[in-house]
Amino acid sequence: MTLPYKRAVRVGELIQHTVSKIIKEMKDLDSNFVTIMSVKLSDDLLSCRIFYSVFGSQEDKQKVSDILKKRTNSLRHELAIRLNLRRTPSICFVYDDTVESASKVFDILEKIKEEKNVE
Repeated sequence: MTLPYKRAVRVGELIQHTVSKIIKEMKDLDSNFVTIMSVKLSDDLLSCRIFYSVFGSQEDKQKVSDILKKRTNSLRHELAIRLNLRRTPSICFVYDDTVESASKVFDILEKIKEEKNVE
C-alpha cells in the first residue's frame, strides 16, 4: 500500500525549482557556487525551510549566507509572483553540509583503503 502524494511535497518541489531559477538570475550572487538541495514545507503550506549548499571557501559560504538573509523578503516576493499560490509560505534558508560530510567520510575511507594496501 502506497501513501498518497502529499500536496506539500509537490509544492515543495515547485518551490525548489523556482528558487533555483531565481538564484541563477541574482546579480550579486555567484550562482555557480549555490545549490538548492531540498525544500521542507509544512503541511499547511505556510512555512518553508530551503536547504542550500555552497561550493567554495568558508568566505564564500558566509557571503552567500549573508546575501540570502538580506534578500529573503525579496526572494519570497519573487516566489509569490512566479508561483501564484493562494498564500506564499514564509521562507528560511538553512545551510546543508551533507555534501561536505560525505566527502570527509569518503576521504577517510580512501585513507583506510590505502593503509590496508600498504600493509
